[in-house]
Amino acid sequence: MSAAELIGYLTRQQAGEHDAAMLAIRLSHAERLGNMGWAEWNLRTGDAVWSDHVYVIFGRDRADGPLGLPELAGYVEPCDLGALDQLLWSVVQGVEPVQAEFRIRRGGEVRNLRVVLEPLIAPGGPIGVHGVVQDITGRRRAERIMSESRRQLLEARERAAEERHVMLAMREAILPEPTGRLDLPGTRIAVRYVPAEKTANLGGDWFEAAALPDDRVMLAIGDVSGHGLPAIAHMAQLRHALVGLTMTGQPADQLLAWLNELVLHRLEETTATAIIGHLDTETRIFTWSQAGHLPPILVRDGKAETLTQPRGVLLGATCDQPYRLASVELRDGDLLLLFTDGLVERRTRDIDEGLDLAVSAAAHLLTTDLDAGLDRLLADIGGPNPEDDACLLAVGVGI
Repeated sequence: MSAAELIGYLTRQQAGEHDAAMLAIRLSHAERLGNMGWAEWNLRTGDAVWSDHVYVIFGRDRADGPLGLPELAGYVEPCDLGALDQLLWSVVQGVEPVQAEFRIRRGGEVRNLRVVLEPLIAPGGPIGVHGVVQDITGRRRAERIMSESRRQLLEARERAAEERHVMLAMREAILPEPTGRLDLPGTRIAVRYVPAEKTANLGGDWFEAAALPDDRVMLAIGDVSGHGLPAIAHMAQLRHALVGLTMTGQPADQLLAWLNELVLHRLEETTATAIIGHLDTETRIFTWSQAGHLPPILVRDGKAETLTQPRGVLLGATCDQPYRLASVELRDGDLLLLFTDGLVERRTRDIDEGLDLAVSAAAHLLTTDLDAGLDRLLADIGGPNPEDDACLLAVGVGI
């Protein structure tokens, strides 16, 4: 062999050794990243060969050598020994790869393994077994966490559905929605309660419409702060108090002043908005007062606009700010729309934009078909509010 040939041979040998070393490094990285390793067992001699990562998976010192197939049972959890026995029996009886999962105890912890075994067949039958061992403890732990999360989510949804049923039942008992039209002297009235799409956001929106002994019609609407059962309970107290106070015959500003005292001293950490008004069915004069509430919309001759508000702060905010009265003379065919802020307020838009939409939609309301009109109005402004409930009270005058 010439010197050149010798140099070429040595160069190829070094390149081959380098490629083999690089391949071994890459395999080692793949085993580590996949948390897996390979093993072979000779069924005739009992010898075994493990890759480095199988020792890591079993927590076994490399100097102690690999385990034989019969010795694996010493690591497997007792309740999983049946799976190991079935795996070993299947691999020596068949010609196709077989797999199983079982748990081993490594030190003080339990690990989940997936083992795939393939028989090595010779003319006289199986002579060995080749296998891949993978530690899937992290995957199974993640699956258990996901399963538990789904279970908890399902339970939470069931509880939320039950709570929603209870809250809606309470609201219905406290504030039943009338069926058909609610006609009072000289008026035609339609109402809507639109619950929030989210269970937890059912709130304290309410309305009241009643004929009084002095031939007036009392109209009121309001919204108690907060959501859930506390808000509904506070709504009930406020509305029932108003029903009783109305019988005194006092004007709306005085009724709001009394309700403010109630919220300040009996409903702690609560505020509320409200409009209270009296419609004289003879003179068609609507006299009203408000506490931090959005103004009513007046629809006349196909045009809609909000009424100018009298001064009035939130119920429960302070005790030294008086409430004022405002009056408007209505005509036959006029329509008043009272509503809570859940109708116009959205997280995705400014409340003034929502109010403008409501005013535009209200212009199409007809006193002869209030119920259908309210349905169209709700659709025109974007449908039910997912974050907050809403009440609407539409009053047609001189019908």
